[in-house]
Amino acid sequence: MPTKPKLTAEQREFLTLVVRAAFSNPFSDDFEALQLKIAGCDASVAPVERIKLTVERWNDQLHKLHMAGVTNLKQVEGEEREILRNAFLYEIYHRFMAAYDQLIADQIAAGDRSVPVPFVNKALTLLERRGFSVEDARRYFAIFYQIRRAYFFIDRGLIGSSACMKEIRRQLWNSVFTHDIRVYERYLWNRMEDFSTLLLGETGTGKGAAAAAIGRSGFIPFDDKRDCFAESFMRSFIALNLSQFPEALIESELFGHKKGAFTGAIADHQGVFARCSPCGSIFLDESGDVSIPVQVKLLQVLQERTFSPVGGHEKFRFRGRVIAATNKPLEKLRRSGQFRDDFFYRLCSDVITVPPLRQRIQEDPCELDDLIGLIVLRLTGDRTPEMIGMVRSVLDVSPGKNYAWPGNVRELEQAVRRILLTRRYEGDHKAVAPDLRGHLLDGIESGALDADALLSAYCALLYERHRTYEEVARRTNLDRRTVKAYVHKHRAKDAPARLTE
Repeated sequence: MPTKPKLTAEQREFLTLVVRAAFSNPFSDDFEALQLKIAGCDASVAPVERIKLTVERWNDQLHKLHMAGVTNLKQVEGEEREILRNAFLYEIYHRFMAAYDQLIADQIAAGDRSVPVPFVNKALTLLERRGFSVEDARRYFAIFYQIRRAYFFIDRGLIGSSACMKEIRRQLWNSVFTHDIRVYERYLWNRMEDFSTLLLGETGTGKGAAAAAIGRSGFIPFDDKRDCFAESFMRSFIALNLSQFPEALIESELFGHKKGAFTGAIADHQGVFARCSPCGSIFLDESGDVSIPVQVKLLQVLQERTFSPVGGHEKFRFRGRVIAATNKPLEKLRRSGQFRDDFFYRLCSDVITVPPLRQRIQEDPCELDDLIGLIVLRLTGDRTPEMIGMVRSVLDVSPGKNYAWPGNVRELEQAVRRILLTRRYEGDHKAVAPDLRGHLLDGIESGALDADALLSAYCALLYERHRTYEEVARRTNLDRRTVKAYVHKHRAKDAPARLTE
């Protein structure tokens, strides 16, 4: 009986490193460190070059494996088989990564219609040649597509180099694949419908983009009869803003209604829970605005996974995933009884807070330029430095470098539009004043305020409350002229408007 080939110590070390990288969160610091080790370079090497070096080293190791006769995971046993299994998955994923990216672009262009997958036979053949069963090959082929979609929507939908945005991307990846993708692919790849996500954050921070990143990254099985995936990821995500519907119509939009259920119900209507596919997700935006009776009915759907249309008795099963969001202070809503505790506990499998724009800019001032560049690109089709510089120069003067951006990214988008039209933007100062406390707390928490800025912001906050310099001076143990100077200094940074007594 022929002896089965063995991995050399060098091969085991390299493949183990590859496997660790394959199962790491790509938005984590650990992943970057592992990528540098695999590439054999340091952080000064550009990301594109790192990928080239990684591919070269991997191909070299793969060639050595093939020369040693190791081309199929069934040729080795025990721990070595597990190492080789994961290494082969890494190999095949990267070999078809560009093809998956093109498939994503094609699917976005096609919309709800699931597009053909031209490279499926090559990928499945290679998986089977490496020793995977036909069933496992199809499952991994679909998981590769899911991984690539998740990376695409998280990376492109939530840009920014600030620490808080890096953390958001890491959390979103975990919300899709859990903290350990090995656990996900073994036990949970087809069971994620019971894991709800609750997104918190101020208005305009990008909760919708975060929800879409999760919702469009669910597992979608491959349909080998049609040579395409069972559903388009453009159709599998359904968003519903609950605050835009009157109380009488919310239940109809959620659960549907039967003809004659109420005045105006002239035909049967499908709600979002009926329209959502088993591999889809529903995004319930502004969930903090719904009434207690609606919360009770949503709780029943989340617990029992069944619902009935308004005016009907037949029960339908819901197998999708729920993502909810609110821009209101959740603890305050719960304390006042406006948001039921049991409803919260059914939504909080994962709770992610999307940071405000002011925090992002405090952590990394370049983030504002990145966002302006993206908005300019969307509006003009070109990321021209001249246009970006013009917008930034206007914003630096008014509303000022330390403007709190109460409307967050949504406000910034409109600010850019207004500057392109009028070359002016004054800011939303009515909304800024009540947010001085948040601005001050964010600065303290992030360590972004020096002593001078801290005193300026604190004096401005007290002045907004008490409206006299004398009272602020009494509370801070400073003289009146110093207080006035600090308040003027803070307002001069945040807005050109002159402060009067």
